[in-house]
Amino acid sequence: MFDLRQLRYFITVAETGNVGRAAEILHISQSPLSRQIMQLEEQLGVTLFERARQRVHLNAEGRAFLVEARALIANARRVEEFGRSLASGAVGRLAIGYVEGAVHAGLVADMLRQFRRARPQLHLSLMSLRSAAQLESLRQRTLDLGLVYSPPPADYPEIASMLVRREPLVLAIPEGDALTAVADIGPHHLDGRPWITVVRQPADTNRGQFLAACIEAGFVPDIAYETADPLTSLGLVSAGLGLATVQESLRSAAPPGVVFRDLPWFKRSVAIYLAWRRQDERAVIGDLRRAVGQ
Repeated sequence: MFDLRQLRYFITVAETGNVGRAAEILHISQSPLSRQIMQLEEQLGVTLFERARQRVHLNAEGRAFLVEARALIANARRVEEFGRSLASGAVGRLAIGYVEGAVHAGLVADMLRQFRRARPQLHLSLMSLRSAAQLESLRQRTLDLGLVYSPPPADYPEIASMLVRREPLVLAIPEGDALTAVADIGPHHLDGRPWITVVRQPADTNRGQFLAACIEAGFVPDIAYETADPLTSLGLVSAGLGLATVQESLRSAAPPGVVFRDLPWFKRSVAIYLAWRRQDERAVIGDLRRAVGQ
C-alpha cells in the first residue's frame, strides 16, 4: 500500500515535469525520488509517466491518477486540521450534565454563551440529570462535565470538583399576606404557617433537611403541598396557598403575586459544583472549568 509521501512525490514530479527540479523542491536526492515513483507504479501495476531523458510527461493513466491523488492529499490535510481542532477543543462534542439549580442560577446559559463565542463548531450535548447519575456517568465516561449539588464522595477519587456557586434561600410570600408588612421576619412569624416544598430538591434543601433547619431555627412548618420543581411551588405561592423557600436567583422568574424576603438567620443554601474526571487533561475541559468558575 502506497503512503501519502509517495503521493506528494508523484504530484510534485507531475507538476514540474522534471525529476531533478522536483527533487530540489522536495529537498531530497534525485535517485531516491525516482525510486519512489517507480515503486508507486509497481504497487499500482500501471505506468504513470512517459520518460524522455530528464523530462517526464504524464500519460493518460497518470493524468487520471493525478486528479485522485490531489483530492486525497487535500482530504488528508482536512483530516489533519480536524485532528488539530479536536485537540484544541475548537470542534468536537462534549456531554455536559446539569441539575435544575444550575439552570436557575444562570450557569448553563453563561457557559453556552461563552462557548458559542469561543468555539462555534463545538457541539455541546446537555442532559438534565440528578447529581448521583451525573457522577456515575462521569465515571463511565458518558459525561465529560457535570453541574451537581454536592461534591463527589470519597469513594469517587477519580472525580474532581470545585464550588462554582452558592445561593442563599429566600422566602416567597403571597402578595397581600400579612407577612409582607413585616420588615424583619423571624422564626416566630413562620411557626405553624402552611408551606410548599419541592420533592426533588437538592440534598441540602430537601424535605428532611428543610424540616431540620426549621426546627433548629425555632419554628415548625406545616407542609401542605409538595411539588416537583420550585417554579411550580412559586405558582402555588402566587395562588396564596402557602410559603416556600427557593434559591435567590428565582426572584426574577417568579410569577406575579409573589413577594420575596431575605432570611439571614436561615442557614441553608443551594450549592452548585462543577465535576470532571481528574485524568481528563484536554484543553477544552480546562477552559470550560475556568469559564464556569468566573
